[in-house]
Amino acid sequence: MRDVGVSLSGPVAELVKWRREPVVAQTLRSSAAATIAYVVALRLSSEPAPLTAPLTALLVVQVTLYSTLTTSIRRVNAVVTGVLVASAFSVLVGLTWWSLGLIILASLVVGRVVRVSEFVPEVAISAMLVLGVPRVASTAWDRVLETLIGAVVGLLFNLLLAPPVWVATAGESVDGLARRMRQLLLRIGEGLTEPIPVERAASRLHEARRLDHDIGEVDAALRQAEDSVRLNPRVKEGLLHRVVLRTGLDTLEICTVVLRVLARTLTDLAKEREREALFPPEVGAALRELLAEVADAVVSFAVMVTTDVTRSAETAEARLAEDLETARTSRARLAELLLAEVRDDPGQWQLHGALLAELDRILDELDLEHRSRRLMEELDRASREERERHPRLTAARHWVRRKSGLRRR
Repeated sequence: MRDVGVSLSGPVAELVKWRREPVVAQTLRSSAAATIAYVVALRLSSEPAPLTAPLTALLVVQVTLYSTLTTSIRRVNAVVTGVLVASAFSVLVGLTWWSLGLIILASLVVGRVVRVSEFVPEVAISAMLVLGVPRVASTAWDRVLETLIGAVVGLLFNLLLAPPVWVATAGESVDGLARRMRQLLLRIGEGLTEPIPVERAASRLHEARRLDHDIGEVDAALRQAEDSVRLNPRVKEGLLHRVVLRTGLDTLEICTVVLRVLARTLTDLAKEREREALFPPEVGAALRELLAEVADAVVSFAVMVTTDVTRSAETAEARLAEDLETARTSRARLAELLLAEVRDDPGQWQLHGALLAELDRILDELDLEHRSRRLMEELDRASREERERHPRLTAARHWVRRKSGLRRR
């Protein structure tokens, strides 16, 4: 009986895991919204197959509530604009090859003017579909009606069933970037006490440059997470989530740039010392130890940034402080060893100084005081921009908070 229970727990646990995945939730929501929009359009529209309604609902029910609102407005605007252009052309000319070219040109130009963003082709599509039927007025009204049905169903679907929050997914992306940086730092620290071929050092430099692509992917995931917490009733501190993750990614991006320069410095040093060890044994061991400690600090920083629970965040902050303190101690020891080596062989003192400066920059970016100061500055700036952008909404929030405070008193 125990074996049966264990065998059943695996699929059940996997099913629960998949149900909590944002991608799965979004797929189910989009399918349900499109189906409901089609059923409603069948009852209200005179078209036998009103597929515009489910298409609109499918496009409107985006991954976030914020993008759903903006997308629905732009799409309805695009369809109505296309219908108006087609109605104007139907009064003047019929459907010919030259009138088709004119209506496409006019629709694309008008779509740019009314600022429907990515739905500019939708203006031309709506105009062509309406102009190509014998009953222009009836078809135009049906297309507008179906678009409105799809947009309304998509909006109501997101208001009643809040879309998933992508903060955890963005946090995983940030954590993955930090761990890739850690692996690169550890690989850079390998073989420092032996001759390193220039090709091997250059490969580390190319790997550091490829981190720019990873930054772009994490930035896209972070933008999705930022949209998911806007206007989302499931998130109480949306601004804090956005600023914490965004400033964390900014710090890692700066560290990535410095890491690329660090790899370039070691590549240049390898060119200067092709047939001899890159560093003496004691210096190489100290540098390898410092790189490993900096790598651990980078991961601890990512864990602190992506942790929500207060107690876990305090633990992560304490771990980062410990890693930074250890790294600074090792850095001071490495500086003394490099200074002694420069006195014996002053040929590469520039590269040695650059090496220490780059490690200092990474440690400074990960510093807790620097992090707290940057976080407060970004919170103040974001709050100020939000108040300036939506003054009435800010005033309403203050009024609600003041009333609730009076009631509690």
